[in-house]
Amino acid sequence: MQIQVNTDKSIDHTAALDTHVEEVLQSAIGRFGEQISRVEVHLSDNKAQKSADGDNRCMMEARVNGYQPVVVTDHAETLHQAIHRSADKLKRALDSALGKLHDNKKNVPVADLVEPSVEPAEE
Repeated sequence: MQIQVNTDKSIDHTAALDTHVEEVLQSAIGRFGEQISRVEVHLSDNKAQKSADGDNRCMMEARVNGYQPVVVTDHAETLHQAIHRSADKLKRALDSALGKLHDNKKNVPVADLVEPSVEPAEE
């Protein structure tokens, strides 16, 4: 899974910020790794637009193989809060989206879903 971090001009884009975003995303959605080709993260600080939820905005867009992109957004008082909350929203959205994909395949015979048990050979 490739992670791309983009910031607006009001946020200092550092290697530490990239590392933090990658760690948060790996923790939240790492289990979907093979199903996701890329996650784009857009960070901005909207100081001109005061909102009740906070000035810092984090938008995450996950490119899921065989599915439409999954996009979430969060606003928070701090950038770190926005990143964590967006990652949590993305995890829930992916659970829902990928669960629906698997539900569409529910007509598979039960025998195909169960792995055959292998009994140890007698000596």
